[in-house]
Amino acid sequence: MADTIERSALLNRKMLIDGEWVDSVSGQTITVENPAKRQPIAIVPRGNAEDVDRAVQAAYRAFPAWSRTVPRDRGKLLLKIAEVMEARHEEIARLLAWENGNALRTQARPEAKNTADIFRYFGGLASELKGETIPFGEHVLSYTRREPLGVVGAIIPWNAPILLGALKIAPALCAGNTLVMKAAEDAPLAVLLMTEICQEFLPKGVLNVLTGYGPDCGAALANHPLVRKLSFTGSTEVGKSVMRAAADRIVPVSLELGGKSPSIVYPDCDEDWVVDGIVGAMRFTRQSQSCTAGSRMFLHADIFDSFLAKLKKKAEALKIGDPLDEATDMGSIINNKQFTKVCGYVSDGLARKDAKLVFGGLPPKDGPLSEGYFAIPTVFADASNDWRLAREEIFGPVLVAIPWRDEEDAIRMANDSHYGLAAYVWTHEIGRGLRAAHAIQSGWVQVNQGLGQVPGHSYGGYKQSGIGREFSLEGMLDSYTQRKNVTVNLNTPVRG
Repeated sequence: MADTIERSALLNRKMLIDGEWVDSVSGQTITVENPAKRQPIAIVPRGNAEDVDRAVQAAYRAFPAWSRTVPRDRGKLLLKIAEVMEARHEEIARLLAWENGNALRTQARPEAKNTADIFRYFGGLASELKGETIPFGEHVLSYTRREPLGVVGAIIPWNAPILLGALKIAPALCAGNTLVMKAAEDAPLAVLLMTEICQEFLPKGVLNVLTGYGPDCGAALANHPLVRKLSFTGSTEVGKSVMRAAADRIVPVSLELGGKSPSIVYPDCDEDWVVDGIVGAMRFTRQSQSCTAGSRMFLHADIFDSFLAKLKKKAEALKIGDPLDEATDMGSIINNKQFTKVCGYVSDGLARKDAKLVFGGLPPKDGPLSEGYFAIPTVFADASNDWRLAREEIFGPVLVAIPWRDEEDAIRMANDSHYGLAAYVWTHEIGRGLRAAHAIQSGWVQVNQGLGQVPGHSYGGYKQSGIGREFSLEGMLDSYTQRKNVTVNLNTPVRG
């Protein structure tokens, strides 16, 4: 289809480097596709190592003045950005739904509103960049300072691009760093619009945003000698390569990586509100393209069949279709590569003798849904936690339901994963729920709810789900500042 559409009909967007909107040095471009229609919609620059160097050099030059800006003044600029983001949230949301396939009503609009809240939250934290005094005695003044690291290199994915972009921009800039960020090639348009809003208020060079592929642009950013901090959100495998690049220069990293999050449902929870919670925790209305998706459900054997019947009814009632339609609950998978991957997992489940398809399956091959990368909610029942669909991150709407009778066995299976990002516990007995939450090896556990993150959460993973925390004051302090200790001898002899 791409060759049937005139290049002039596509949106043309540029990268931001040193306060200017520019093409790539090479002149090469990337075509952005609307996944719901499988049609090209925009052209963005294909940045490479030369573009990365220009951006990092600009951020390096801008750092001294920005780091000396009064923190409260930096916060005020973030608050101004928040106001414009909120005023323009509908425009941002529609662009987001158009490029990444997330439904406008259930996902893109809430993401745009939450992004404004991220800027507002961190803008209000600028006065919290505090140090401490250490009581060494009356003859000594010893104190610590929170100082910025320098140029931060950030890489974000496509599944929630403006929210995740804001989670790099706002805390890094609030703390006094400058930033070079690579947007995901599949969903750069809303990020570039957010960047445009930010640049209305920021000095040139403080924020630089590139578009490009990982090997051309992301790797160059991760390996640039002037980058003093790396912050990455994405797959575990790419996160490992970012960490290796950081190790060569002893650069601190923050990594928010993959997940295979468990939900444990106790026998007292065969109820509609829990089914609704599982639908939310599974992130079905984001096509389960979320690292916090509760894609392993450990369901007590006594309620196994009745609960799955309720879940089938709820999931099949979700309307799948045009992301820009207000009636749509669930949009499309991001691209053909991911769509093919998800279908491959479903095919593996269908071929497995020990797995039972509860509902869903492969997407239709004709009709409106066949025009885009639409997957359908799918649940397999299986007694094992050891097969591929129960262990690997699918990043699509495929859930595995596993029965249990012994609580200790359920928690053991929940922890039997190299991931440890999120988890969900469902029970009327709060004491039991808290004991389970404490026993589960995940960075974020919710009891009796399956919601998304909000500003103030200390959010991040255990094990191979990542290093560091986001969404919170402590995340900003730990990820984007370094402590300096200053000790002064107050008994210095007085001259004259």
